[in-house]
Amino acid sequence: MIMRMTDPFQALLALQRELDSTYRSDWFGSGTTSSGSYPLINVFRKGEDFVVVAELPGVDKGDLDVQIKDGYVRIAGKKTIAYDGKQSAHRRERQSGAFDRTLRIPAQIDSSKAKAEFRNGVLSLLLPRAEADKPRSVPIG
Repeated sequence: MIMRMTDPFQALLALQRELDSTYRSDWFGSGTTSSGSYPLINVFRKGEDFVVVAELPGVDKGDLDVQIKDGYVRIAGKKTIAYDGKQSAHRRERQSGAFDRTLRIPAQIDSSKAKAEFRNGVLSLLLPRAEADKPRSVPIG
């Protein structure tokens, strides 16, 4: 029976490469950072219009900034968790900090008719499709 020995340093190097590629991916991007997947967002169509729903628990309405331009929606803000300094943290899992997320909407939006509502930590955006972007029927002569 022949036994093959592998180089332990090659195994460690391969593991390091895999870990590096995982950290570069969006898998760990769920924090409140300038990139990644925070806030969690759903986008769907409602007739000709689009609806964006973003989960923003713990974010104050005044700390949000929503911008719409050229088919892009930007949701930016900050989440603050305040402690009075009299206690020591035993466990800190809730994240705080600035976030900035931009989405591409697959149609032109009429930003003058867009509506936003923020209730119970959920941001809802109604984004009407621009009239010039809606398909038109062409009569056949």
